[in-house]
Amino acid sequence: MRYDKRNTIVSALGAVGILVVATGAYFAGSSAGFPKIDLVAAAANTSVTDLSSTAKSLRQIADGPFFAEGLELSDAQLRSITVEVAGEYTFPIEKEAVGSIDFNQEMSVQVFTPYQGRIIETFAKIGDEVAEGATLFTIDSPDLLQASSTLIAAAGVLELTTRNLTRSKALYVTRAIAQRDLEQATSDQQTAEGALKAARDAVRLFGKTDAEIDRTIAERRVDRILVVKSPISGTVTARNAAPGLFVQPGNAPAPYAVADMSIKWMMANVAETDSPYFHSGQRVKVKVMAFPERLFEGRISTIGATVDPNTHRLSVRSEIKDPNFELRPGMFATFVINITDPVRATAIPLNSVVREGDGTMTVWVTNDRRHFLKRTIRIGLQRDGYDQVLEGLQPGELIVTDNALFLSNAIASSSR
Repeated sequence: MRYDKRNTIVSALGAVGILVVATGAYFAGSSAGFPKIDLVAAAANTSVTDLSSTAKSLRQIADGPFFAEGLELSDAQLRSITVEVAGEYTFPIEKEAVGSIDFNQEMSVQVFTPYQGRIIETFAKIGDEVAEGATLFTIDSPDLLQASSTLIAAAGVLELTTRNLTRSKALYVTRAIAQRDLEQATSDQQTAEGALKAARDAVRLFGKTDAEIDRTIAERRVDRILVVKSPISGTVTARNAAPGLFVQPGNAPAPYAVADMSIKWMMANVAETDSPYFHSGQRVKVKVMAFPERLFEGRISTIGATVDPNTHRLSVRSEIKDPNFELRPGMFATFVINITDPVRATAIPLNSVVREGDGTMTVWVTNDRRHFLKRTIRIGLQRDGYDQVLEGLQPGELIVTDNALFLSNAIASSSR
């Protein structure tokens, strides 16, 4: 097929003319410094082949991203967006995990009675603060009754054998008794001393002091009330005791539970792939939903020795400071730990980033606050409402930080 050179030139010039008009209308009043093309000179000094190629190139430019991704906004439109300077931000390098708050089991005790009996009286309620040695409840103990009776009897026997030994010594001086009788009296008195010491120790096992034991012996009054005291200072976290309830050693539930609430545990499970980043003694910062603006500090205390074969997760236990007793066991919690030094990088507000349909991230950039071009970027870390920009933007550039999606929608509408 043969081509008419004149028709080709006319067609090329027509296409160029259309592009000139379109380009001039699109960038009218622009101060962005877009390149200008002298199309008349180009037509006079360019061959048909070159002119056709130029027209083709201009059509490609018109259909390409330079024109399709650029906008010039009116004054009214400019008032609906916010333009700010891209800055820098220090992004910490962290790992996160989720877990739950629990009592410090090493400082949480179930308080059982050491001997069986019926509860006589209780002295603490749930939530009460108790000191170490404070009375929690008392019971009527048959075992203590038997031990007290044995103590009184042993004291009486010792008193009797001591008097008998004293009398035997006086008689032996006057040769009124044989040496064998004196030795027997001495043996009886020493046996009675041993029996009394054993009886005192038996009563002491019930928590009685030496003063209370001496008073029992002096008054010859059997003590059957067993006092059960708190072994640690802390908060009463559970109470199952009530007057008249029969209790035995080790029978669940325990009459009382006491825990030191100033230190809590946070039990978390971390991904197997993250396990190399966690070490005992590392500082952690914990957040709970009840206090979204608060950070509780602590340290990792224990790293699990094995990985769960089903979930491929590793248990991590942290001790969290809670001096005001604000954390409650069972609370859902997240903890963050710094695994390396923070990095300083270009940062932009989250609202300035537009996610395109193909998954890429873009921002709108401007030089004069009127003409805007879309630019693809690559983002990294996210912190405190900022995205880290890895590629595509430098600090100091002007970007749209509010209603950036409005510009993308405007481009999409104009292309339909």
